[in-house]
Amino acid sequence: MNIVLLEPFYTGSHASWAEGLAAHSRHRVEILELSGSHWKWRMHGGAVTLAERFLAGGYRPDFLLATDMLDMGAFLALTRKVTAGIPTAIYFHENQLTYPWSPKDRDKRRAWDRHYSFINFVSALACDRVFFNSRYHMNSFLEALPVFLRQFPDHQELGQVAVIRRKCEVLPLGFDLHSLDAAGDRPATEGVKSPRPLVLWNHRWEYDKNPEDFFAALQLVAGRGRAFDVALVGEVFDVVPAPFLAGASALGERIIHSGYVASRREYAGWLWRSHILPVTSNQDFFGGSVLEAMYCGCFPILPRRLAYPELIPEERYSACFYEEFDELVEKLDEAVCNFTSLETHDLREAARRYDWRDTAPLYDERFEAVRRGE
Repeated sequence: MNIVLLEPFYTGSHASWAEGLAAHSRHRVEILELSGSHWKWRMHGGAVTLAERFLAGGYRPDFLLATDMLDMGAFLALTRKVTAGIPTAIYFHENQLTYPWSPKDRDKRRAWDRHYSFINFVSALACDRVFFNSRYHMNSFLEALPVFLRQFPDHQELGQVAVIRRKCEVLPLGFDLHSLDAAGDRPATEGVKSPRPLVLWNHRWEYDKNPEDFFAALQLVAGRGRAFDVALVGEVFDVVPAPFLAGASALGERIIHSGYVASRREYAGWLWRSHILPVTSNQDFFGGSVLEAMYCGCFPILPRRLAYPELIPEERYSACFYEEFDELVEKLDEAVCNFTSLETHDLREAARRYDWRDTAPLYDERFEAVRRGE
């Protein structure tokens, strides 16, 4: 089967997912992409540019797969002479109905953010199948849709929520986890771990990951006289958020690394060296960075409210979860004090099932079912 994957925001986790799928699927997957910048303009205009390139390239795929940053309704309208009758699906990495917008964003203050949510709504309606990376993500989107539609003056089309619901299913993210098995030129074994407690941040450096609580918890534990170091890795954009500057200054020499690690080997090295991953995110529809750290034997401390319980055998690892900030601090303090005895074997096994070698066949099966009209 020939698949065209439409990705208007080709960077970071979106690009890694697309490349992983193309490399591991038994089908031929061709990626048609735009660079990962100006995300609002990508949602507005990306469909026009990708439709033009699609038509100019003479594509005749058996299956069309888009991601949530594409206005799929516009794309299909512009390419209808070619794409009419081709099975379609959209994959939601995130969605604009429940993604927490920055309070500084002018569009949010003016209620212009609704337009991006509406693009997600229409794209879901336009496709034959709607995939989500987690059950938490799917349920939160479906629960938010009626609330969103009731904002409009008439013809709210609440009945379309049921139409979308019947097309939805969970298709978890795939990862190239085996690429993490080598840290530099050394095998990734327990011997790689740092001799001193090492706390890790391996997410994007952005407001929705809630760095304020991360650094506040670390400072409280440091105030108890605990010895630990901190490695800040993850993608950094044009402006470093103020909490990172203030937090790094407050922790001083405990920060042994601060900045994006572009090399996969170097990134893997930090994951294998680290012991503890305290997560304070306000938003995470799956938790890819958490999964990678788990695979490398890092013990996560996670808010129970997001998608993370789907990743971890909670019946054994209830110690990984917290409800409130004070509980996070206590669990972080306990982990720092007992870092050499943290149990991570089952966590690594739980993460392993998301490797592309296991998930790609699932993707292939689901895409074939859509093509058959099932």
